[in-house]
Amino acid sequence: MTERNDRQNNAAWQAARQWQERARQARPATSMSGPKMVLTWLLFGAMMVVGTVLGLFFLLVGWLMLPLLRHRMKKRAEAFRAQQARDIGGDFHSHDAHRPGDSGRHRQDVLEGDYEIKPESRDRT
Repeated sequence: MTERNDRQNNAAWQAARQWQERARQARPATSMSGPKMVLTWLLFGAMMVVGTVLGLFFLLVGWLMLPLLRHRMKKRAEAFRAQQARDIGGDFHSHDAHRPGDSGRHRQDVLEGDYEIKPESRDRT
């Protein structure tokens, strides 16, 4: 009898009993009816079909856009290469091509590489 009194006064046992009562009340008394279950499965199947069709549509649109995107990227790469070549080689007809004091001579570009300076002869003095 003391064990039963301990269970009734114990807060943990009371909480467990309350939880069991709420679980019993939340459980539906009857299972889902046949037509309702069929309707649920049909709705789920229709959603799956619509999702699959939409996925295939977007896949097809993506495949159709690939050649356009490739062409656009090629043009962008060509423009980038042309810009790089202009930066490296310089534009001969643009800036500093004719200096005011050069009397028509063109600017000479310096090539990269190793250069040595020859010693001057002292005979010219």
